[in-house]
This record gives sequence, structure tokens and C-alpha cells, in this order.
Amino acid sequence: MTAPQLSFDELGTPLREVTFVVLDLETTGGSHQRDGITEVGAVKVRGGERLGELATLVDPGTGIPPNIVALTGITTAMVRAAPRMEAALPSVLEFLSGAVLVAHNAPFDAGFLRSACERYGLPWPKPPVLCTARLARAALTRDECPSVRLGALARHFGTRTRPDHRALSDARATVEVLHHLLERIGNLGVQSLEELLALTREASAHRPTQRQRQQRHLAAAVPSAPGVYLFRGPREEVLYVGTSGDLHRRVRSYFTAGERRRRIRDMVALAERVDSVVCAHALEAGVRELRLLAAHKPKYNRRSRNPGRVWWVAPTEEAFPRLSVVTSPKEGALGPFTSHRAAESAVHTLLDAVPLRRCTQRIPARAPSATPCMLHELGRCGAPCAGLQSREEYAPAVTRWRDLVAGRRDAELAALVGEVEVLADQERYEEAAGDRDRLVALIGALTRRQSLAELAAQPELVGARPDGRGGWELAVVRYGQLAAADVARRGVRPMPVVEAMRTGAQTILPGPGPLHGAPPEEVRLLYRWLTSGGTRLVYCEPWAEPAYGAARWGGWAARAREGTEAGRAAVHALG
Repeated sequence: MTAPQLSFDELGTPLREVTFVVLDLETTGGSHQRDGITEVGAVKVRGGERLGELATLVDPGTGIPPNIVALTGITTAMVRAAPRMEAALPSVLEFLSGAVLVAHNAPFDAGFLRSACERYGLPWPKPPVLCTARLARAALTRDECPSVRLGALARHFGTRTRPDHRALSDARATVEVLHHLLERIGNLGVQSLEELLALTREASAHRPTQRQRQQRHLAAAVPSAPGVYLFRGPREEVLYVGTSGDLHRRVRSYFTAGERRRRIRDMVALAERVDSVVCAHALEAGVRELRLLAAHKPKYNRRSRNPGRVWWVAPTEEAFPRLSVVTSPKEGALGPFTSHRAAESAVHTLLDAVPLRRCTQRIPARAPSATPCMLHELGRCGAPCAGLQSREEYAPAVTRWRDLVAGRRDAELAALVGEVEVLADQERYEEAAGDRDRLVALIGALTRRQSLAELAAQPELVGARPDGRGGWELAVVRYGQLAAADVARRGVRPMPVVEAMRTGAQTILPGPGPLHGAPPEEVRLLYRWLTSGGTRLVYCEPWAEPAYGAARWGGWAARAREGTEAGRAAVHALG
């Protein structure tokens, strides 16, 4: 079984490894601006073990009001020989160092300590702060425990130490309450500090529903391994698909107060079962998620609204082709674009450099007789509609388009860059900015198409990425699709694993279009994995991107966005 990886799913800090300092303060009143601290009590714990205690009376420098004396039993005479807060504060901060500050009604105690730091010129260490009152409200129902006051919780859990408004006693009682609450939320699936802090934030407004609590058993059979999980409804329909480095922990989190999304809570209420697919590593899980989203179109995944819906720019099939936005990946098409608007913007930018016609009418191959439009008068169209340009004369424009998309030429990009810089030199900043943005988008689209098309043309390649633990994540890619995935753990020779993978990998036949039938999102995911994270190519046929590809202009595009001298149009546009 493969251990989860931080790069795949943020695992957080296990609660058993967290050091908590449970603090209680007694004061002369309720305002940290006007009142002073009279007593400090703190208990340090980790993994259920008590590591140390700190307790001291503090001289607030003023008399203690009678009502506070009646509540706490601390008198002015008792604190007269005690240290002042400026002397006690460094010891308190040292005791708190590297720990999570825990208190019942934590904003009160943390506020007094923070004000003391400001008053005496000491830096506030900004520890994570956990309020046991908020935690109790998140973990317990009102029927179970109507009040979350410390005394009520101590009675509810039957703590050995009862709070008595003295700092160390109250801190000890809070420790016991904290441990009982951690046991309770552990059953709800909260296992890390990050999940714990998220649970307490706005806990009163985001309590787990009764249905969420009832559904906790759905996570019981889900393994602690990387992979994909599927929530299924009453008719076996897939409601939701997700990935995680630890399937059990992730699925379990859906049944806690940490899950606040309304639509996901509705999904959990409908779920009858959770299926899981254990994967070798994050890449395989990501690919399987994409395929499952495309296959099932689950209602509660936002990505299911238009799964796999992309647009392409391709020339039409007619005597005098024009550029058209289509949804089918035709051979030689430019794309993929994630929106129709982005594809149309690319068309307009391309037509400024490639002399293809802009009109949408069909022009017959023989004897066209239309009247030339204004574009012909402006010198931006050869007017094939009026018979002023033959098919042979028009064909080079189509060839230029195909060569530009394929990365066999980039003169058109150079011309467009020159036009942007001329506009900037003429101080036509608004026009320069608009043209710059459209050109940067076009360069990105061409670079993406050329990179993905080259990968999708590969009959087979094998990548190996370090797993961070002395082993390797392995993947076989064929024609832009994942054909096999495995791991070679530390101490295991990777090449025999690679050869076994290649032998048993899925057979993939190339399809039509620029990506040879591979889904664009999958090719993008594989390309990112293969070109980042220290991935090495174990086996591949010659894989190279075109010499005159748009990637040559990536530096200009980046500088244009940043407003450097080489992209001075961006500087002018920003004023």
C-alpha cells in the first residue's frame, strides 16, 4: 500500500504530534485594555501525556474589586508579593513557544496576553489558538449538552478536576475537557490540527447535520491509500467524484462540521455508498478522476457541467477555406480552448496576420460573382468572392495558417509583436494593451497546442518521478493517454518494474485530430507531470517541440505581462 504524499493531498499535522498549552487567566475584570491579570495557570500536553505545568499569581498593580475576590478568592494581599506581569510574561511566552494555545473562551485569554505583549514591548508569537467552547459547540448537540460553559462540560464528561475559578485548576479541567472533545471529533473523522482548527471556525454556524452524522459509516470500508472515491446515490448513480492521497481520511471529512458547502451536504444526505479506486500515485488518480467525470457526469461536481467540452479553430472544407470555431478536433486544428469566446478571440488575432477571408459566405470554386466588400478596398482581402483571387492564389494563406499552427513558421507572430510595439511607440496605449493581451493569449494557445500535439504523437514513453522517499512513481504513456501506472519503492530495482509495466500496459490506438483521439485534459495532466517535479524519461522515441513553435515567443509574452522594456506595450498600457 502506498503512503499518502504531501504533494498530492495536504495531510496536515496529526493531532497526536501536536503540543497544546492549555491556559487559564484570572483577571481584575473583563477588559484587557483596562484590567490586569492576577493569576496564570497553564498545562502543556501532547498525545494525551502531560509534559509540564506553570502557575503563578500576578500583581496587577491595583486593588482587586470585591466581586472578583468573591468569585476567585484571590485578594489584594495575596498578590502583593507576586511578580508584576512584565516579569512573569517572558516565562509564560517561553512555556507557550511552539505550541497551540488552548483556552475556554480563548479570545478572552489570548486578548489579555496579546495586550500584555504590546504594553511591555514583547513580540506576540501568534500561536494557533483553539477555543474549547467553540469546539464543544461543534462536536456536541444542544440536546446532549445545552451549555458549553466549562463547569457544564466538566460535569457532562465527569472530569476529575472541577473548575473553581483558579487558574491552574481551571486549566487542568480544560485539559480533561479537551481530551474528551478530541475523542469525540476523532469519531467524526478529524485527525489533524488543520482539520481541528477549521472545525472550530464559525462552528456555531456550520454544525454537522444529523444526516451527516448518520452517514459516517459510509467511510468505514474506504482504505487509507491514494486514489479516487465515488459517492453513489439510491439508484447506484454516481453523485460525486474526487481524489485524495488518503481516501479514508478525505471521505471521513465529509461527515464533519468541516464540510460547509451546501451542495456537498445535500450530496452526502443522498449518498448510499462510497466506492473507491486505489491508485499507484497522484497522476493515476488524476487521470482516473477525469475519465470518471467524463463517463458519469456526476451532478454534484462543478466540473461536470461541461465535462470535456472544448473548442477548436479549424479551416472550413470548401474551395476558399475560412477559420471556424468547432467542437470536433479536426486534423491541424488550433486548440483546445476552454471557452467559445477565447477561440473567437484567437480567430480575430490570427486574421490580422494570416490573409484568410473574414466573411462567412460560401464561395463556389468556379465563376464567383459577388461584389467585393470594404475589406478588399482596405487591402485586407483578395476578394475571391468576386473572382479577383483564384484558388491557387488563395492557397498560400491556408498553408501559412497550417504552418503557423504546426510550429513550422512564426513570421506571423513576429509581425504581430511588431505591430504592438509600433502602437506603443505611437503612444496609442489603449490599442496596444488590447492587442498585447490578445497576442499573449494566442501565443499561449499555440504553445499549448504544439506541446500537447507532440506528446500525443508519441507511440510510447515511460516517465519516472522521485516519490520523495527514495522510490519512484512510474507511468507508461501512449498517444497522450495513461496506459499503465505503478511504483518502485525504495530498495526495489525500478527497471524490472518498468519492463513489466510496458508488457502489461493498455494498448492504445491513435485516433483522429491533433491529439490523436486523446482527451485534452488528460494530455495536459500528463504533460505537466512529465515536464515538472524532477520526472525523468526512462524510455521514449524522439520527442521534440517544433523549432519555430510559439514557445520561442513565451519570453516576450511573459515580459509583456510584467511590463518590462522588451514588452513596453504593457508598461504604456499601465500608464
